[in-house]
Amino acid sequence: MKAAAVDSVRKAADALLLDAALQAVPYGFCVWSPQFKLVMFNQHYLDIYGFSRKRVRKGMTLEAIVRLSRELGNHPDQTPEEFLAGYKRELLNNRGGARAKVRELVSGDRWIETAHVFSPGLGWVVTHEDVTEEIASTEIIQRRKRELERQNIRLDAAVNNISQGLCMYDARGRLVICNQPYQRIYNLPEHLLKPGTQLDDILGYLFDEGMQAGVNRDAYISWRREMIARGEYGKTIHELDGRTIMMQHHPMKDGGWVTTHEDITEQRQHEERIRHLARHDALTQLPNRVQFLEEMAAAEPGLERGDRIAVLCIDLDHFKAVNDTLGHSLGDKLLQQVSARLWGATREDDVLARLGGDEFALLLRDIQSPGEAAAIADRIVKAMSNPFTIDGHQLVIGTSVGIAMAPQDGDTAEILMKNADLALYRAKNEGRSTYHFFEPGMDAAIQKRRTIEAGLRLALARGEFRLVYQPLVGLKENRITCLEALLRWDSDRGVVSPAEFIPVAEETGLIVQIGDWVLREACRTAVTWPPGVRVAVNLSAVQFKNKRLFETVEAALRETGLSPARLELEITESLLLSDNEPTLKTLHRLRALGVRISMDDFGTGYSSLSYLRSFPFDKIKIDRSFMRDLKSKGDSLAIIKAVIGLGHSLGMSTTAEGIETEEQLDAVRAQGCNEVQGFLFSPPVSASKVTELLAAEDRPRLRRVS
Repeated sequence: MKAAAVDSVRKAADALLLDAALQAVPYGFCVWSPQFKLVMFNQHYLDIYGFSRKRVRKGMTLEAIVRLSRELGNHPDQTPEEFLAGYKRELLNNRGGARAKVRELVSGDRWIETAHVFSPGLGWVVTHEDVTEEIASTEIIQRRKRELERQNIRLDAAVNNISQGLCMYDARGRLVICNQPYQRIYNLPEHLLKPGTQLDDILGYLFDEGMQAGVNRDAYISWRREMIARGEYGKTIHELDGRTIMMQHHPMKDGGWVTTHEDITEQRQHEERIRHLARHDALTQLPNRVQFLEEMAAAEPGLERGDRIAVLCIDLDHFKAVNDTLGHSLGDKLLQQVSARLWGATREDDVLARLGGDEFALLLRDIQSPGEAAAIADRIVKAMSNPFTIDGHQLVIGTSVGIAMAPQDGDTAEILMKNADLALYRAKNEGRSTYHFFEPGMDAAIQKRRTIEAGLRLALARGEFRLVYQPLVGLKENRITCLEALLRWDSDRGVVSPAEFIPVAEETGLIVQIGDWVLREACRTAVTWPPGVRVAVNLSAVQFKNKRLFETVEAALRETGLSPARLELEITESLLLSDNEPTLKTLHRLRALGVRISMDDFGTGYSSLSYLRSFPFDKIKIDRSFMRDLKSKGDSLAIIKAVIGLGHSLGMSTTAEGIETEEQLDAVRAQGCNEVQGFLFSPPVSASKVTELLAAEDRPRLRRVS
């Protein structure tokens, strides 16, 4: 009994020692019998899986433990049956005594590594270790490694896909990194692209190969070293094999630096093109107004030293007609040919510019006399007088030239341009296709014209216009048969002569608006006269450019109630010189309306007879110049006789203008003239005076023609 007791005590002590040893193990430990029953386990095992000591006991089956583990949330991705089957399979497959390891995700993000070995006398001894932190550390390292690899890929892609060349040097001037564009720009060999290559070696190669043409080697290297030493930003531009390269130096805090290299050849070419376009005309490639004025300003200082220059303002004649009739495309081609001819008429040092539209200017440097300027202007006028052939069209234009000489006509670009423009205006007024020098007093004339133009634009609104009427006397009727409406302007500066303001109104187009007022006012006044008296209104050729002229006349008659038969519209031969077909169409419409059409100033134009054939006029008015020359020129009476006879043969009545003497009256009456008009009978009078004349029973002036 004593021996048995001792043996029992020994076994109990061994059990205690074994249990203490199991609890001291720093990982979970358990043993499964060959029948898959729990033989022993330690506290770490329970803690790893969250088991309670009350629920786990020796002898529990593996199936019961698995179900308990599943209840506690372990292995959520598998059913107890799936996990049990897999775990048994692993244990059964490892009965050879070899140690087997398995890592599995138990719950959440916890990883448990189990290792089991089979002991024939005992079963499977299994260890359980929480390796979550180990796995996490490994994953972080791997993740960082992968991220670094991605960053390197991105950096490589970014560095080698930018258009600029880029390289980085450390504080000792050794190459750290460079990209492919950098290599391509300088065509560097591979051995100079390796990290550690010295900057001096690369610069030496570039200069040795002659790739820094136009750059002083020593000065450039000295500049780079100084910039590196100071740690300053720097930029330079140099030529390289016909290309323009911009290099920028960017210092870094550690003493190293980054440089960027950009091929800006196309950019420079584009900028040069922009600069060229800013100072040149895109169509003709001649200097434009900006460039021309800069050239003139550059010449100003020379005038103080006694230099002499001339400025020519050149304007094409009849160019607008080409644009309007044949289109702007052909007009552009004409301007290109014009610029070529103008260039051919100038000297090598002259500056020819297109100011805009059909306006050109020429700066003559080192001019010795006005005669030189006149000779060049004459060459220009003659060159432009020759026909141009463009797209099958033969075009005849001309040019007018105004000349200002410096210093006598001005000593600044602004004054010279203004005076040359004044001279050009005079050349155009003198018949075009000629040249004219600036003369003192031209400015005053232009200012007067501008004053007239400004006043005309306000005259209608201010009510400054009025009409006077000059009677036409019927020789057969022995009475006033018609009165011609004549426009007068009483401006705020006094009475302005029609000879001064009518041409300005026509040039500016204001005559259309003014003419509409004249027509309505004349009709409104005439409707108060006796039914047998007509009113005559002069129409300018400019008014016929208004496509609604017929509607304007029709509206004036309708609004005033004047019969169309009592309205005479007087036109001159110049109206039929251009736009013949549209003009004739309008005239025929007016005549069909019942309005009478008369040709004024007959005999002073170029082809009066042809116009009489083109339109059946109701009346011919013989120009007053023939009356003035009746005594001095013997052929005047013959012309008067022929015109009156022609009118009768064509069924047209005739009116003689400018009758101031009894002799003139007798001459035209003897030839059978129908009407007479002139101061012998009456000057132009106001509307109220007309009423008195028409109401008077005693007409002493009319007795002279009875």
